[in-house]
Amino acid sequence: MNFENILVNKTAALAQITINRPKKLNALNKATIEELHHAFDALESDENIKAIIITGSGEKAFVAGADISEFANFSVEEGSTLARAGQEMLFDFVENLATPVIAAINGFALGGGLELAMACHFRIAADTAKMGLPEVSLGVIPGYGGTQRLPQLVGKGKAMEMIMTAGMISADDAKDCGLVNHVTTQEELLPLAEKIASKILRNSPVAISAAIVAINANFKDGVNGFNTEIEAFGASFGTQDFKEGTTAFLEKRKPNFSGN
Repeated sequence: MNFENILVNKTAALAQITINRPKKLNALNKATIEELHHAFDALESDENIKAIIITGSGEKAFVAGADISEFANFSVEEGSTLARAGQEMLFDFVENLATPVIAAINGFALGGGLELAMACHFRIAADTAKMGLPEVSLGVIPGYGGTQRLPQLVGKGKAMEMIMTAGMISADDAKDCGLVNHVTTQEELLPLAEKIASKILRNSPVAISAAIVAINANFKDGVNGFNTEIEAFGASFGTQDFKEGTTAFLEKRKPNFSGN
């Protein structure tokens, strides 16, 4: 599949998506959101791909926000439709992928860019990266899940401060408050993401997918995360990966997981 705004590369079981609009600091417009959806959907369907890294082109920006020119003149109804469609097509879609997604934040992750990073399963950042949700400085609020995911990651008080001040925080501050897992140099960002991904690739894909579902369940209204965990734990006993994993452990060898 050919894309205009993103690049997709595959190396064995690992895929990398690069948002490639450097002249716009990789800002998210409608076309880019649609392309990202199609790319993630295709990679999720690819049985060979076991982990995905997403990053931005260049060293300035992961995603510097949404393309404001596309919605500056929207009505109330159009604004609600924009947020709902975007959340369903990309942000919620990424969060609920069975394939682990690592955000490698190489520069500015602002507005929709930070919201995209937060939808990923976890984040690492270059030490030059800056993160924030500046929407209130434009008279609007985060609309792609920012008011929901940021408090989950950094706590209510810190999220309130970040959103109400519209300020940016450094990569080190983001690590201190739990927004990112690791901070490294720009040069080592993708190698670190690949190193972490390689550890993920050693483990059972079917178990990882079940763990994603169980962890996400804790943050969904009306869903009992403990029950989800119990059911997923029990279902694991019926998989080929469980048989392989336990047999390999008892035989003191490395497992060869099939993802079934």
